[in-house]
Amino acid sequence: MRRFTPLQLIVIAGVLLVLGAVLPFLMVIRLIEPSFALSFFSYGASLVGLVMGLIGIAQYGRRR
Repeated sequence: MRRFTPLQLIVIAGVLLVLGAVLPFLMVIRLIEPSFALSFFSYGASLVGLVMGLIGIAQYGRRR
């Protein structure tokens, strides 16, 4: 299994958090068709991004 460095975790988490914010916005302005699956994916991306970011920050702080 591949281990990510804390900085990689933080970057991936940032991408997921942005994705979790942009997708609902695009659904609200009807640029993309809203669906349950897309809404669930957006929520999941935001939640996983938050958890990964917290883990990355904790690992980065522990290494310093």
